[in-house]
Amino acid sequence: MNRLLSAALIFFITLILSGCGDRVELHRQLSEQEANEVIAELADKHIRALKIPAKDGVVVAVNAIDIGRAVRTLEAAGLPRMARATLGDTFRKEGVISTPLEERARYIYALSQELEATFSNIDGVIVARVHVVLPERIAPGEPVQPASASVFIKHDPRLDPDNIQARIRRMVASSIPGMTTAVENPQKLTVVFVPATAYQEQQRLVYFGPFLVPSDDLGFWRNSTVFTLLAMVAVVSTGLFLRNRRQRLVKGASVAGESTGLSHDA
Repeated sequence: MNRLLSAALIFFITLILSGCGDRVELHRQLSEQEANEVIAELADKHIRALKIPAKDGVVVAVNAIDIGRAVRTLEAAGLPRMARATLGDTFRKEGVISTPLEERARYIYALSQELEATFSNIDGVIVARVHVVLPERIAPGEPVQPASASVFIKHDPRLDPDNIQARIRRMVASSIPGMTTAVENPQKLTVVFVPATAYQEQQRLVYFGPFLVPSDDLGFWRNSTVFTLLAMVAVVSTGLFLRNRRQRLVKGASVAGESTGLSHDA
């Protein structure tokens, strides 16, 4: 019975430890605001996340069993948002003389980044991409190719693109040189809206010891196992108590019999 009791206790401890999931890093080098946005989005999907300060920013960690759900949830929400360079960052003085082509490429990149950052601040916009082509003369004597731009917007399905399309076209036309007359010209300015596919969570299986069980049933199985183990411990303890009591009674009767025999001999 002692072996049975020991085995039951070991199994019980193993199950308790299996319920304590290890935490793994989900994202690092985040700002405080980015970390808060990530944690808030995960909390909406009932995923526990922990914010850990680090030297290079903030680390967001989740339970190992939740890592898959967390990654897919953040991908659907477009989080954490991609850091974008500003005009000041792109044209920071570094003591190196740039060629006109390099300056032009940097300007186009910075212009696109600024517009993307602005569009990303619109409620319901998940991902924004802007591709800019500035006016350019292909060869001497050739006419100047007009400026053009294309905008890609991945948005929350609840957002109606018609509510923001006109404003986006006006902002692009007003921000890029040579495009003031391109607001209503689809050949010079194209805006594409794509609704994001919401992450549909399927039934999640989690480990209960060596077994996989539905996450909704984890509490039931854990409580049932604890109750069963406690019942086994109670039964084993009762058996040990009764056995020890019986042994004491037998030993007491034996001692009493020996004492009676000695008195008769005397």
